[in-house]
Amino acid sequence: MTRPVLQLSGIAKAFGGTRALVNGELALYAGSVTALIGENGAGKSTLVKILSGVHRPDSGEIRIDERPVQIRSLPDATRLGISVIHQESVIFEDLTVAENIFVGARPTRHGLIDWRTMRARTRALLAQLETPLDPDLPARSLSIAQRHIVQIARALSHESRVVIMDEPTAALSHHEAEDLLRIVRRLKDEGRAILFISHKFDEIMAIADRYAVFRDGAAVGAGVMADTSVDGLVSLMVGRSMAQDYPQRTAVAGAEILRVSGLTREPEFTAVDLQLRRGEILGVYGLVGAGRSELMQVLFGLHRADRGSVVLAGATVNFASPDEAIRAGVVLVPEDRQHQGAALGLSIGDNIVLPSLAGLARLGFCRGGRSASAAREWSARLQVKCRDVDQPVEQLSGGNQQKVVLAKWLLAKPRILILDEPTKGIDVGSKAAVHQLTSELVQQGLSIIMVSSELPEVMGMADRILVMRRGRVRGLFERGSADAATILRAALDS
Repeated sequence: MTRPVLQLSGIAKAFGGTRALVNGELALYAGSVTALIGENGAGKSTLVKILSGVHRPDSGEIRIDERPVQIRSLPDATRLGISVIHQESVIFEDLTVAENIFVGARPTRHGLIDWRTMRARTRALLAQLETPLDPDLPARSLSIAQRHIVQIARALSHESRVVIMDEPTAALSHHEAEDLLRIVRRLKDEGRAILFISHKFDEIMAIADRYAVFRDGAAVGAGVMADTSVDGLVSLMVGRSMAQDYPQRTAVAGAEILRVSGLTREPEFTAVDLQLRRGEILGVYGLVGAGRSELMQVLFGLHRADRGSVVLAGATVNFASPDEAIRAGVVLVPEDRQHQGAALGLSIGDNIVLPSLAGLARLGFCRGGRSASAAREWSARLQVKCRDVDQPVEQLSGGNQQKVVLAKWLLAKPRILILDEPTKGIDVGSKAAVHQLTSELVQQGLSIIMVSSELPEVMGMADRILVMRRGRVRGLFERGSADAATILRAALDS
């Protein structure tokens, strides 16, 4: 193999107490497709943002043609010949195809935009990709696949030597994905170095020449694709010890409290069946696009299902709003705590008592002393690190913000607590505290649905694990009945 076009060594990046990358190692070669593989949270997205200039590494080295470089911004990345095609296309909908391709670098003549040249160059780039699109077509009319092609044409217009594709086929049909892979092969034949990030093993095995596997922010394996297999890659992905410090408890689940039958909301999820028992943690595992969060939002009344039934404690329910779900004892700690879980500008105390104001009020008036007492009690029970309960939530760390959101719902005395990525983006100490609290709540009889993309977390915490892929249930595993590789295979498109 010739020398790499781009090479990363010892890349590290932390956000507060969370280490996103601890030892990022990667080499990309001209005329070769390298698949970057890893679970959610393995550090792939952080690596891409470092290469595109969004984040700067805390340590480590980036080399292009064996020369050290620094990527401080997107223009830096573009100047160095690096382009990124994101899963969610970066497209300006009010501009045309041609304007999107040459955004920031439009050809000029006598100080004015040279529209004729821009259209001609657009046609040439699209012809190179064997995609006939009208250069004057408004971008808002493009399909997701066509938007990806416009991004690829933009990379070609910059004469990028390194093209990074982050989950490019996640939202594409089979036919559209095949067309995109054809374009990837063409870029490879032109001598470009391509980094291809995907959870779909059929695509990885079909398109990649080399692989790099990340786990827990570190590179754990790399090599030639012809020398490995899906089983080998999966083993690298989940090769860590699952014996982490998760709370030990004896699961004594009671009677069924929730039954979901044939629940469907197109196109997010289809025909989902699940059961939840009293005093049980039901883990829901899946990768990007599995439909897990969308399912939880329907159970919480944020959205309505197209069909199917939900039976809560023996009675059929059809929540039209979160308020109805809360009154029935079903609450949701959302994945996006900052935008959906907490009112950042309000105090810790106000956040904690917000859903329970009716119960704390007397004759229609909220009693300040009673509310403050409840807020202090739950802040102390969850060990929220703060000055006092009057401190704004926006001043807290991510882990303590999560504890405030949990306290808010626990004060409401729910029957079912839905946790969507409860430890996402929080440090190790806060994770342990959330896990311990979750275990204690279940032992007290609360029923919990825990959605997580961290396989060790669901294996360490859940009594049963429901696996989803592309909006459908693909497996149900009792605690200890399956190893990590078996569960991961059920979640993967292989």
